[in-house]
Amino acid sequence: MTLKKELRLLAKPYYWVNIIMALSYLISKKTIPVCSRIFKHLEEMCELDSRETEILFFLLIIIMIRSRKTGSVTMVNYLSSSFLYTKVANAILWAYSDFRYGLGFLLLCVLVGMILPEPSYKGPEHITYFRTAQTFEDEMNRDKRINWLICFYTVWNPSCVNFAPVFAELSAEYNLDNLKFGKVDIGRFPEIAQKYRVSDSSFSRQLPTVILFQNGKEVERRPMADTKGKLQKFFFSSDNVRAAFGLNNLYKQCVENPIKQSKQQQQIAANAKKSN
Repeated sequence: MTLKKELRLLAKPYYWVNIIMALSYLISKKTIPVCSRIFKHLEEMCELDSRETEILFFLLIIIMIRSRKTGSVTMVNYLSSSFLYTKVANAILWAYSDFRYGLGFLLLCVLVGMILPEPSYKGPEHITYFRTAQTFEDEMNRDKRINWLICFYTVWNPSCVNFAPVFAELSAEYNLDNLKFGKVDIGRFPEIAQKYRVSDSSFSRQLPTVILFQNGKEVERRPMADTKGKLQKFFFSSDNVRAAFGLNNLYKQCVENPIKQSKQQQQIAANAKKSN
């Protein structure tokens, strides 16, 4: 994600409101006019005591650990993954100062969550939804020149739901005649899940699974298992998917090597163009 795109995202109310809430306690403590009004019942009004410092330090450690585990690679990803923890920490800090402040902050969090949901992609998409198992198998073998990026998902899994707008955005950005995107609901077609070794159980850590097919064969997948067979956690962000499947290089190769149409197809396309 480019810096310009990140800044456009951060300009949306969801992000700057949550950033203000994440810094609300610290700003209130360090702004003298605000501090003298809100914390006048405390002996050390505008200074962080040892307990408050410990809570903030612990919050910083938690955010760093969780961001590393989820694979956050951009400023927006770091912020999105940290908002929950910063809200919890601020609620504790406000309640530590005054129980009424903590309760008020929690109510504010609920209100903001209802009014300002996290922005997600709502633009065009170029995704083929396979409605039958046979259709999927036929398409994978119909034209081996087409590269397919297939998302195996279930409708009930939260991770699959969260990844849906990311996959849609990628499909709109990279779609070509020889680079296509598809989705298979393995909850409806367990035989496909079994064939491609994707668990669809409620405890599965393989949902969603994204597989790149070239020449009709699997060449890359995420999440993947290591040499010991242990599943490696993968965070399905837009940047991570681009990097894992080399979408920029693949797109460039597909542009440089387009699918050549037969004379019959060229004639049909020419006739359609004339009729328009």
